[in-house]
Amino acid sequence: MEPVIIVLIILVVLVFIALIKTIQVIPQASAAIVERFGRYTRTLNAGLNIVVPFIDTIRNRIDLREQVVPFPPQPVITQDNLVVNIDTVIYYQVTDARAATYEVASYIQAIEQLTVTTLRNIIGGMDLERTLTSREEINAALRGVLDEATGKWGIRVNRVELKAIEPPTSIQDSMEKQMRADRDKRAAILQAEGVRQSEILRAEGEKQSQILRAEGEAKAAALRAEGEAQAVRTVFEAIHAGDPDQKLLSYQYLQMLPKIAEGDANKLWIVPSEIGDALKGLSGAMGNFGGIGGGSGGNGGATGPQVPAQERREKPSID
Repeated sequence: MEPVIIVLIILVVLVFIALIKTIQVIPQASAAIVERFGRYTRTLNAGLNIVVPFIDTIRNRIDLREQVVPFPPQPVITQDNLVVNIDTVIYYQVTDARAATYEVASYIQAIEQLTVTTLRNIIGGMDLERTLTSREEINAALRGVLDEATGKWGIRVNRVELKAIEPPTSIQDSMEKQMRADRDKRAAILQAEGVRQSEILRAEGEKQSQILRAEGEAKAAALRAEGEAQAVRTVFEAIHAGDPDQKLLSYQYLQMLPKIAEGDANKLWIVPSEIGDALKGLSGAMGNFGGIGGGSGGNGGATGPQVPAQERREKPSID
């Protein structure tokens, strides 16, 4: 009985193993390649799949999700014979698991080498300045070449990005000096523009200030002249309204003479010719007052001292 039990145990184990090999569960976004006696039979999709045990074998399981592969820096020579190191990142997705398995031995390595050769062709037709400023153009050209070449491998290249472009150290130093010089130039230009604008505004302010000051002085002079004219008219009207005689005018004229001689700097002053007329007016007034006094003395027998005639003749006449 023991050999029978051993055989039954072996059969149960074989059946269990066969069941395990028969049922294949494929995860979502994955695919599996089935070979029968070393020949491709079919592709298993996501879910529960049944295969023939010990006859069908699973050769490869492929992830159908989008993959990201960074490639190490690659030296590339530009059109002006400068070596730059370029880092690239490839975004790809497997669309045909059978082609990705049988059409190329290693599609990752194939994509990397194709990327390097394509970059050298593209960058070789550009100078350094254009290379540094044309990333979008390089990405588009590289993606077009890779997508066309990898289509037969069951690969779709979705995006290609240049992660870094590193020129030589000497070129970097020169570029930094140039950028520093450009920044200094822009700063000097902006400073000069600021000084120029400030001078213009200051000149405009001074101009407006002078114009306003001149207008104010002109208005003040006009008002002053108008006031003096009004004062002269008022005095003139007052004089004519009072109807002064020649005697009053002569007296007022003589009162102004001391004011003419005022001041320490007046060493010499000229007597106007009109002073003679004033003196004649005053002498006439004094003569009238004297005649009135003499007549009363003669008639009344005044006892005051008499001035001799000879003494009167020696005195200068006021006339």
